[in-house]
Parts: sequence; C-alpha cells; structure tokens
Amino acid sequence: MSDWVTVATQSDLADTSRIEAFSDGVFAIAITLLVLELHIPEPEPDERLWPALVQEWPQFAAYLTSFAVLGIMWVNHHSMFRQIRRADRGLMFLNLLLLLWTALLPFPTNLFAEYLRDDTIDAHVAAAVYSTNLTLAAIAFSLIWWHVLRSHLVDHNLTPSEQRASVLRYSIGTLFYAACIGLSFISAPVTLLVQFVLALYYGFEQLRTRSSAVA
Repeated sequence: MSDWVTVATQSDLADTSRIEAFSDGVFAIAITLLVLELHIPEPEPDERLWPALVQEWPQFAAYLTSFAVLGIMWVNHHSMFRQIRRADRGLMFLNLLLLLWTALLPFPTNLFAEYLRDDTIDAHVAAAVYSTNLTLAAIAFSLIWWHVLRSHLVDHNLTPSEQRASVLRYSIGTLFYAACIGLSFISAPVTLLVQFVLALYYGFEQLRTRSSAVA
C-alpha cells in the first residue's frame, strides 16, 4: 500500500492550520463564483422586469441550493478539523480530493440551471452530473474521516461512540447524495429540492450538535 496512507510517524505530522487556510480560500472562491452565473435579465420592449426575473428562476434556485451546500460543507469542514490534532500526507491528499469537487461545483450548478426548465433527457443528465459532483464530495469527506480515525489523528477527547456517530453521519449523507443520482432521471426539479433539503438538514444538525456540546 502506498506510503502516504499508512499510519504516520510523529516526524511526518504537521499542524492543520495551512490545510484549513488553503481550504477556506477554495471554499470562498467557489461560493463567490456561483453568483457570476446570475445575469441581469433583458426584458422585451413590451415586457416588464418582474416577468423577466421570474423566467430566471432556475438560475436563482440552483444558486441558492449550491450556496447552501457549499456553506454547509465549509461548516462541516471546520467542525471536522476542530477534531483533528495533526495532519499527515494522507490527510493533505484526501483534503485536496475534497477541494477538487468543491472547486468544480460552480460548473454543474450552471449546467443544472441551464437545463432545469427543460422536460428532456438533457435536464436529467444535468441533474445527474450535479448529484454526482455532490456524491463525490461526500465520499471525500468520508475518506478524510476514515483516514484520520485509522491514523489516530483525531482529538484524544473524542470518545469511540462519538467517532462511530460521525462515521454513520458521513455514510448516511453519502448514501442520500448517491440516491439523488437515480432521482435525477425521474425529476430534475425534485432532485434540486432534495439537495436543498439535505443542506438544510445538515445545517440544523450542526446547530443541534453544537447546542448539545455547549450544554
């Protein structure tokens, strides 16, 4: 097995601050790029602005969903790294894998918005591409957590039950996102709605977890 996925020695370990700073930058750029696909509508000479804005609903819906998804991904990333004491090369590479799908998200978001109103196979393909991107990001999250547990990089105060709960949470999320790939070929709008609801769920779940920790 490749050297970078083996358990690291003490000399291989590094602080996580550079990984977190670089990741924050990628998240910030990706979430900013989303808004660049929102264009000012150009109404016809005899058309009012409001109907023209309504016609842009796919772009706004896709933007809102991806903003929520990226926002929750960033919060989850921050929460995860609060539980990681040190970093090794394996963590660095796996984090880069996560950032690969993070930086790519504006593209499938624009693709999805472009075809969302169409009742054609193209809309289903666009939805599947979008869902696949999120599924791969979820898999990357799971791989990071699996690696830090296996390599004993997590905080010693994290109990075995808390570790198992986190593994379960990441695994369930990955399964739901993967299920959305199949849902894409049934209804593209419903797929986008489910992705948005998943983002909201994980947002509220983070708030609940944080409140329990404070209590």
